[in-house]
Amino acid sequence: MAETKTTERIYIIPLRKEWEKAPRIKRAKKANRAIKEFLVKHMKIYDRDLKKIKIERWLNMHIWERGIKKPPSKVKVKAVKENDIVRVELAELPKKAIREQEKKKKEEDKKKSKKEKAKEEKEKAKEKQAETQEEKQEEQKEETKEKQEKK
Repeated sequence: MAETKTTERIYIIPLRKEWEKAPRIKRAKKANRAIKEFLVKHMKIYDRDLKKIKIERWLNMHIWERGIKKPPSKVKVKAVKENDIVRVELAELPKKAIREQEKKKKEEDKKKSKKEKAKEEKEKAKEKQAETQEEKQEEQKEETKEKQEKK
């Protein structure tokens, strides 16, 4: 198996020069594209494929926060490159995002604990079945011994 190379960098991306080139009703979209173009250049993606840049949900929400006409003038992002794919997220996540991540972790822990409990219950049920089967076998052996003694 090939080892995955990961690099993590923090950038402050200037967006104003790019989105001012676009008409007002396309500025937020142009800002997203500017982020991708910046990262393709700086994260060394040699074929310049913008599809290899994945923008995280919270970064996208930050860009669109004030609407399509007025995106932020600059954005501080954290870019993580794994093989050829670059994942981009806000450097400082908003409190809402942090709470949401903690909530997801708690839900996953609950699911895991439920699965573990279910496994334990299944194991106990299997043990009980095994014990009852052994008891039945012993009873059958005793009955056959008694029958043989009567003959």
